[in-house]
Amino acid sequence: MPDQPNVAVVGAGVVGITVAKLLQDQLKDVKITILADKFTDDTTSHIAAGIYRPGTSFKGPTKEITKKWLKDSWEFFQDILKTPDAERIGVMPIGTYIFSSENYHVTRNHLIEDIVPLYRAVTDEELKLAPKGTKFGSYFSTLKLECGNYLPWTEKIIVERGGQLLNKKVKSFKSLSNYDLVFNCSGLGARYLCNDHDLVPIRGQVIKVKAPWVKHAMYGDYDTYIIPGLNGVVTLGGVRGYDSYNLNYCKYDAAAIMERCCEFLPSLKNAEVLAHKVGLRPHRLPVRVEPELIEGVKVVHCYGHGGYGVMTAPGTAMNAVDLGIDFLRSNVRNKL
Repeated sequence: MPDQPNVAVVGAGVVGITVAKLLQDQLKDVKITILADKFTDDTTSHIAAGIYRPGTSFKGPTKEITKKWLKDSWEFFQDILKTPDAERIGVMPIGTYIFSSENYHVTRNHLIEDIVPLYRAVTDEELKLAPKGTKFGSYFSTLKLECGNYLPWTEKIIVERGGQLLNKKVKSFKSLSNYDLVFNCSGLGARYLCNDHDLVPIRGQVIKVKAPWVKHAMYGDYDTYIIPGLNGVVTLGGVRGYDSYNLNYCKYDAAAIMERCCEFLPSLKNAEVLAHKVGLRPHRLPVRVEPELIEGVKVVHCYGHGGYGVMTAPGTAMNAVDLGIDFLRSNVRNKL
């Protein structure tokens, strides 16, 4: 391994930023440059509600790796929660209900039932919190990450340790041949950078409202969710447009979101609308975390998290960093 490895991280969303910090944690003399054409507020990560509730379709290459990613992520956030700076960093505990009028099984989540401290069926009284006709429900205790806090907090640490943030669009790995190692955390950009057609955009649209009286997250049928955050800001959703590149605000989607969410909480009709946000989730099965030698460049991929990047970033980043350090130490020739 070089005495002072020169490392590039492509992508400045929650995955790339977390990879950079974790690498600095392990290699004190590493020189890191984060290359991205979008930072902080402009990233898809910043739009996301960031609740720890991966969809049951989320998967890594094996069940064991998937579980490890999720457990490592949970413990990463728990460690932050134990500090006095948790709120400033953007980590907060949150109780969550998930209801359905159609299927009990959609209210369960086999990926996290044995990770979160509480996951149970709702009581008859709690079932009344949902719209009329709701038959099934579960309650679980979880947490969420506000990327509006976490991204700048992490970036500051990276820069204080000597890292650089460079606004640059990377068009090929060959252009990064001056780096000893490259982490590819480019999200949807990997579709072009890697010519990866397994990576598909899933369009999302949410409404950010001011509703400080909302204390619990709620999920319902048809991708309905109400997720409170810091400072009384609540995220209302949502939509899932498979293979859609449309980043334009749609008034029909917004009306449908508001109607479904107000069925759950009629008081939301009085909430101040702060913003409408649209983003493209980088969906891939399985999520890609693996090393590859590309045109003489040592690359570790970490992308394809779909709508679950915020909550699974730490676990996948830990995996990617371990692979990267092994790659740096390897005797792989700089030739294909």
